[in-house]
Amino acid sequence: MDGGATKPIRLTVAISSRALFDLDESHRVFEQEGVDAYHAYQVARENDVLSPGIAFTLVEKLLALNERIGDAGRVEIILLSRNSSDTGLRVFNSIHHHGLDITRAAFTSGASPYRYVSAFDAHLFLSADPDDVRQALAAGCAAATLMPAPARSAGDADAPVRIAFDGDAVLFSDEAERVYRSEGLAAFNEREVAAAAVPLSAGPFKAFLLALHRIQALFPPRDAPLRTALITARGAPSHERVIRTLRDWGIRIDEALFLGGLPKGPFLEAFDADIYFDDQEGHCADARGRVATGHVPHGVANAG
Repeated sequence: MDGGATKPIRLTVAISSRALFDLDESHRVFEQEGVDAYHAYQVARENDVLSPGIAFTLVEKLLALNERIGDAGRVEIILLSRNSSDTGLRVFNSIHHHGLDITRAAFTSGASPYRYVSAFDAHLFLSADPDDVRQALAAGCAAATLMPAPARSAGDADAPVRIAFDGDAVLFSDEAERVYRSEGLAAFNEREVAAAAVPLSAGPFKAFLLALHRIQALFPPRDAPLRTALITARGAPSHERVIRTLRDWGIRIDEALFLGGLPKGPFLEAFDADIYFDDQEGHCADARGRVATGHVPHGVANAG
């Protein structure tokens, strides 16, 4: 037995067809005319190639990582769709046309596909359906609702994948956010300074960040084909607990921006994020016109 063998690095992202491709017109037919009309519409157009959707560029760049990773591991994209296999043929034809290496899929004929997120052992689920995302989060998987956004030109396919995160209620638990909302900024800062050496509890995206970190660790920092950023409304003196938490987790973040309440949109644009994750709808609304944005309906900001 080879006791020195290392386990291959793995990153699995599950994505809905409406997140991968522009299915707005098809969805309009479904909403306004019903299932039968939708079925007829998709079958009649099954050879018409779908245009890229909000997460297409992200998926393209994630799959391109496999060339750099080589035998050390693999990035896999799983398609999870409410289509039937019949209406989903157009989606798979479009995947083939665009040259995406996606071979695994689940078509659920209208049922929520969230239960297959854990079956595929996915680190992340991206969808246009908020209910599916909430169920995936409740099942313990990082998940986000992709926000509608204007069409963007494709980025440089050879550029690093750039993924940005909010902190509280995304990478970390919402414990500190609850103090801020109930007691105000002064109490929040006082508590965070007192607890600076105590790591924050994990949020829903810790495992996804760790999977990204394992890929990054295959490369020298300056040559990594994947970069991460923490872009948080926190500022001094609450920054120290965040830094010490990431150190305790053994996770490298390439860039950390402590904005002290400044709007995040310009900084996300400067980072050139391929996607950004935040729990607060207001921050998502500011970001989505600049970068692909996933709303994480988790924590006190989404209670009620």
